[in-house]
Amino acid sequence: MKPKLPRIIALLVVVAGGAAAAWWYDLPARLGWTHAEETGLTLYGNVDIRQVQLGFRVGGRVSEMLVDEGDRVETGQLLARLDDRTYADAVRAAEAQVASQQANLAKLEAGPRQAEIAQARATLAEQTYNLTNAEQALERARQLRPGGAISQAALDQAQSARDMASARVDAAQEALRLLEEGTRKEDIAAAKASLQAAEANLASAKTSLGDTELRAPAEGVILSRVREPGAILSPGDAAYVLSLDRPVWVRTYVEEPDLGRIHPGLAVEVVTDSAPDRPYRGQIGFISPVAEFTPKSVETPELRTDLVYRLRVIVDEPDLGLRQGMPVTVRLLEHAGTMTSATD
Repeated sequence: MKPKLPRIIALLVVVAGGAAAAWWYDLPARLGWTHAEETGLTLYGNVDIRQVQLGFRVGGRVSEMLVDEGDRVETGQLLARLDDRTYADAVRAAEAQVASQQANLAKLEAGPRQAEIAQARATLAEQTYNLTNAEQALERARQLRPGGAISQAALDQAQSARDMASARVDAAQEALRLLEEGTRKEDIAAAKASLQAAEANLASAKTSLGDTELRAPAEGVILSRVREPGAILSPGDAAYVLSLDRPVWVRTYVEEPDLGRIHPGLAVEVVTDSAPDRPYRGQIGFISPVAEFTPKSVETPELRTDLVYRLRVIVDEPDLGLRQGMPVTVRLLEHAGTMTSATD
């Protein structure tokens, strides 16, 4: 009869192996974790580098630089100033021009004063009296000329004086009529247009004055302080480089066969190498319609030579643990998801 010891040992090995496998399989459940869905995708990417060069829209001499490299700034915070004296003078000049155009428009809308109309009537009366005298003088000259009492030249002179007096009466009548009719609508419209142009110049001058202050467009950290007080800047020259905090975007790539498994709004988890046990929640915000080659920054050798589609993942509640440019792992789960804590 052959010894049974080898069989017993083999049986014990099988039993021990099965027990170890069961213990290992049940470990996540006993630790409060759930298994990732087999249908989930794991992608690799980087946190997008989102920086902006900050400069003035107007040129001038820098008078103040109020923050330094490494400083955290809030939206709207004042960062730097230019010497604004030239721009303040331009605002005052534009204000004076607006006041002048407003006064001119008010004058035209009010029309002529009663005193001006009375003066025009008096001028008409005076010219009418002069015309009457000139007509009488002409009539006497015509009567005296046949008898030779006056020369032809004197008669011609009397005729000319009468004609001139008549013309003056006509001019006085037209002047009075214009005053009584008031200002033309066309003149008022032209004055309004001139006022609008002056107001636009004032608004532009005020905008330029406001642009002598550089403010942060969003929250972030100052990466570079490019200029110092006293520097002369042209419009658009960089004064600071700002790293933007929010939103935090992750750039990753997916192969064409997996496109049907994802869609904008799909929930994901973003995991960093420095804190793999603290994933960040997020969602797919953009899927590129154009294929491209996988960039070298994606550390997946089997994908490097394939055509893929770029994804933008928006992280819901980022913190300082996500640094721009750092590599991350993105888990796209189509169902319950990834090794998340049962108490989460």
